[in-house]
Amino acid sequence: MASARQLLSTLVSIASTRLELLANEWQEERLRLSQMLLLALLALFCFGVGALLLTLFIVLLFWDEHRLVVTAVMSVLFITAGTLIGALLHRMLQEKSRLFSVSLAELAKDREHLDADRE
Repeated sequence: MASARQLLSTLVSIASTRLELLANEWQEERLRLSQMLLLALLALFCFGVGALLLTLFIVLLFWDEHRLVVTAVMSVLFITAGTLIGALLHRMLQEKSRLFSVSLAELAKDREHLDADRE
């Protein structure tokens, strides 16, 4: 009976440790994603204002001769850049997440150790 209690205690301790590890990884991932989102929005805002000002500057620079051509060229450039960035984002969303990879590896090690102990 004492052996069964010791085994149960060990299993509960292992499960508790792994759950704490999972919770920590979840929290770290949430913080990382929040920071990435905030930085992405800030970068998007800065690039948007910069692109708008640059476009305005270029159009004003060629105002007398080719304002319509310059406006069309700048529009095509921004649409192309947006399309390429969208494709890159789509590819990144398709990649496999590494969330809980450490916890899953530790659980696999635990399973191997428990299987080895049974033999």
